[in-house]
Amino acid sequence: MLNYNVFIALLHYPAMDKDGKPIVTSFTTMDLHDIARPCRAYEINTYYIVQPVDGQRYIIRKQLEYWLSEEGKKDNPTRYEAVSLVKLAYTYEEVLEDIQKRTGKMPKVVGTDARKYPNTVSYDFLRHEIQKREDNFLIVFGTAYGIPPDLMSTFDYILEPIYGAGDWNHLSVRNAAAIILDRLLSRNRC
Repeated sequence: MLNYNVFIALLHYPAMDKDGKPIVTSFTTMDLHDIARPCRAYEINTYYIVQPVDGQRYIIRKQLEYWLSEEGKKDNPTRYEAVSLVKLAYTYEEVLEDIQKRTGKMPKVVGTDARKYPNTVSYDFLRHEIQKREDNFLIVFGTAYGIPPDLMSTFDYILEPIYGAGDWNHLSVRNAAAIILDRLLSRNRC
C-alpha cells in the first residue's frame, strides 16, 4: 500500500447529539462499503470502525464475514479488496493501541469537523507531512453531530472544513471521507 502510514477511524462513540450531549450512534451498511472503497483506492493501511455496542458489532461482523468469505470474494472481488482493510474496534483508545502495536509508534491524530479549531491545518500542510513517511497518521471521522470537543482538543491536528460553493457544509461522513482522502492522497495533487 502506497499510503501505509495513513489510517482512518469512524467513531460511533464518542459522538454528540444536536445538543452536544454524548451518544453512541448506529452503524449503517453504507459506511462500511462507501468508506472502504476510497480507502482502497487511495491505498491507506486500515479503516477502523469504532462501535462499542455488541448488537451493532454483531451486524458489522456479519457483513465483514460475508464479504471476506470465499462466497463474498467470488460474488464481488473488488468489494472483498476494500472490505479487507476494515477492522472493528470497541474504543478509540483500542485503535491507537493497535496502530502503536503494529507500527511501533503512536500516530499523529487528525480530527475532521465542519468547524475550525485553533490547531486547524490545511490539506496542503497535511499532504506534505504524510508524504514525508516519517510519521503515521490517524484521520478521525465523527458521526451524528461530530466528535466531542474534549476529544478534539487532544488531537495533534484538525483538518480545515470542507467548503462547497456556498456556506452549507453538512456532508455525510461517507462524502467527507472520500473528499478528504482525495485532497490528501490523490496522485493528481502530489
